[in-house]
Amino acid sequence: MTNNWKSRGYFAGGIAFGFVISFLITSNSVLKIEQITGTRYISRETNGPSTQSMIPRAGLNSEAPKNRHELEKKLEVQGGSTSPKDMVTHDEKYHHDDDQLAKEMYNKVRILCWVMTSPQNLASKATAVKKTWGKRCNVLVFMSSVENKAFPAVGLKTEEGRDHLTAKTMHAFKYVYDHYFQECDWFLKADDDTYVIVENLRFMLSEKNTSEPVFYGHHFKVIVKQGYFSGGAGYVLSKEALRRFATKGFHNNQYCREDGGAEDAEMGKCMEGLGVKASDSRDALGRSRFHCFTPLTHVDGGYPDWYYQYDKYGGKKGVANMSDYAITFHYVDVRTMYALDYYVYHLRPYGIASLGQDLNVKPKQTN
Repeated sequence: MTNNWKSRGYFAGGIAFGFVISFLITSNSVLKIEQITGTRYISRETNGPSTQSMIPRAGLNSEAPKNRHELEKKLEVQGGSTSPKDMVTHDEKYHHDDDQLAKEMYNKVRILCWVMTSPQNLASKATAVKKTWGKRCNVLVFMSSVENKAFPAVGLKTEEGRDHLTAKTMHAFKYVYDHYFQECDWFLKADDDTYVIVENLRFMLSEKNTSEPVFYGHHFKVIVKQGYFSGGAGYVLSKEALRRFATKGFHNNQYCREDGGAEDAEMGKCMEGLGVKASDSRDALGRSRFHCFTPLTHVDGGYPDWYYQYDKYGGKKGVANMSDYAITFHYVDVRTMYALDYYVYHLRPYGIASLGQDLNVKPKQTN
């Protein structure tokens, strides 16, 4: 790993600043929710954290959105829209970022990103992923229940819906193994409302060994003995972990359930049965890198009650507990997806160049 932290810093400069500013867009979304419904919304689990929905507090009027999907539709109608053409900046000649290290890492730490989506989300959420963070993966694959050659999206021929996310996940990882195993070193699963800073994922993985049976994500401590990783926050498998799944776990109920249950918990059971270790993804200061909620939720700690029992590290809140090199956030709507990409890769405080931080190495203890 190179010690050229200045080079790394110029590329990463402003990312932490950008995330602080990015909370404004999430705050704006909360404000719009209150304007539409006259109340605040909280996230409540229905069938485990992988099936969370936005459920209102008691006392709403009958016209308030009844679930997260209805809420998103109302926000899209009343809050404007963002299209891919809005992300064309035409300011390339003014950008002088030193991204040499990021380019080197792109070739050294090859990441396949597969995104869980559905036919009705291709034109909105999946398109936002494709136009923002997805283009920074070495390989990007959209997994749906129906093939779409124009987009393109792989048709896994599984049933659609939350009750079949486990089957979708199992078939997706098998497809990735069959078609891309030799092309990449690490294999990330994400949802179409997950936002990923791929460069920060490469940085974390740059000192990990993909030949070891490991995977990383936002660690939940329940259900599975070693814990499992939130599906919405995304989780990444090493080459050896994927090999074991495809050659020993797929269609083998001794290790891996074929369908039903909560997708992320079932994948956790599968990995544990195959001897794949649920490893620590926190940075050198013990701060979180994978996040199962929006940035604002992790900043102000507006967590649902179940989260404190699930999170392995106690459901900490605040920027002091979030890594400067954060990797993922979840529940990111289409407009926020584009906004985050602007904050992370375009917004800069003039005259400030951040020198890189080696957050993969724990600091030495001093007397």
